[in-house]
Parts: sequence; structure tokens; C-alpha cells
Amino acid sequence: MAKPHKAGAYDAIIRHVFEQCWRPGASTVAFSRDHLRAAARALDHEISNIGDILYSYRYRRAMPLDIAERAPADHLWVIRGTGDAGYAFVAVPADQEVVPNPLLAVTAVPDATPGIIERYAQSDEQALLARVRYNRLLDVFTGITCYPLQSHLRTKVPGIGQVETDELYVGLDRHGAHYVLPVQAKGGRDRMSIVQIEQDVALCCQRFPELRCRAIGAQFMADEVIALFSFEDTADGVRMSAERHYRLVPSEQIGPEDLARYRAAAEQASGAA
Repeated sequence: MAKPHKAGAYDAIIRHVFEQCWRPGASTVAFSRDHLRAAARALDHEISNIGDILYSYRYRRAMPLDIAERAPADHLWVIRGTGDAGYAFVAVPADQEVVPNPLLAVTAVPDATPGIIERYAQSDEQALLARVRYNRLLDVFTGITCYPLQSHLRTKVPGIGQVETDELYVGLDRHGAHYVLPVQAKGGRDRMSIVQIEQDVALCCQRFPELRCRAIGAQFMADEVIALFSFEDTADGVRMSAERHYRLVPSEQIGPEDLARYRAAAEQASGAA
């Protein structure tokens, strides 16, 4: 009889798969969903949704320590899609981990979120996407006039497999250039992953090759601070290009001293440009 599901089952299964497929010195370790199913059977774990194991280690949980320790120096493991039901542990530089910088200043923004939306948002992710949308935070963050186009776009990308982005915007800058901005939103215990950002960029290159892609990450921090990240495709791969933090507050809480500080920062940035 299969063992009852428990939190340690995922660690045991992913560890078993890694042990079966890893070779000393490898920086890429290929595996498939069949490896996960076989590991669950071998360990006598009954897992109804094998895909949740993948989701957990791609976007939510850290790798078990004995897997993490086998990454090359100053690298960490991520799981990338390699096609239909195909995946690989890939060692990437540790500085590609996407976490909010706690030292960044927080900008106060008048909260325009409709009360009824705040009341009935069903998850941290939905609440975060709603706040970004109704307060036009992408416009503020990027300097691009942005319009929501589609939520939860799911498609297949050659060489990767199934890809889903939380929300898709299109936009226009002051020069008339058109942009596509895929957004990944993370709340609660979910973690921002460079893998999802890479997938979003690949999706946009396939679906909107004529538009400039500016991938966006949104993350709830403590005290409902919203961290926004932007990413661009470079010669060295997808890299973060900017990070800013925002707090939505009643408009009366933004005083003259705040406005003076923001004006001075804007003038300084304009002068530098």
C-alpha cells in the first residue's frame, strides 16, 4: 500500500530523480515526467498530481540541500522545460536568483484599487495583479503607457514546452515604439524564478516578434510593499534591468515633503538622461 502523502515526499522524489540522472561534473541534468512517476513508485509515494512536484521546485521551494550542494561553485540549480514532458536541472550563476533588494527606497502611490476588487480577490496573486492594473504601476515603473491584453495566456513554445504567463500587456512609449510586457506575479510563499521570465521572453518572441519585449516580475513583500522587476534579453541571456518598490496608500498620506522628494529625484534623473 502506498504511503500517505506528506511534505517530505516531494523532496524524496526529486532527490531520487536527480540521483538517477546526475553525473559528476554535470551542469545540465536531463529528466522527464516518467522519471518522476518511476521515482514515486520506487519510493511507494502516491502522488495524484505529478506536475505539482515540478511547479514546487521551479517556482515555490528551494532544492533539497544535497542537490543544491552538487551545483558548480557560485551556481544554483533551476529546472527548465526542454520540450513536451522534458525537463532539465540546469546550473545557473547564483546572482540570477530573483529576490527583492531590502535596501531599496519605497515610493508611495495613491491607492486607486476599487474597494470591491480588494474585497473579492481570491488569492495573493489575483490581488497583486489587480493592484498593478488599477494603479497603473507598470506605466509608473517603465515609463510606457501600458494596456492589459490578456490574462493567463497559455501556449506551447518549441524547445520549452507549455508556457503560461499571468498577464500580458501591450504598450507605447513616447517615441511611438510598441512593446509587449508579460507579467509574472508572486505572492505568499511563491518565489520569483528566472525560468518563468525566460519562458515569458520566449513566448513573446514567438507570438509578438515585431514588438519590443519588456518582461515584468511583481512580488508582494512585507507590509504589502510591491516589488517590480523588469528584464530584457541580452547577449548574455535574460537579465534584470530595473527594480523599484511601491506602497499603495490613501492620497492624504502623501505629504508635501514626499512630493518634494519625488520631484527632486525626477529632476535628477532627467538631468542625468
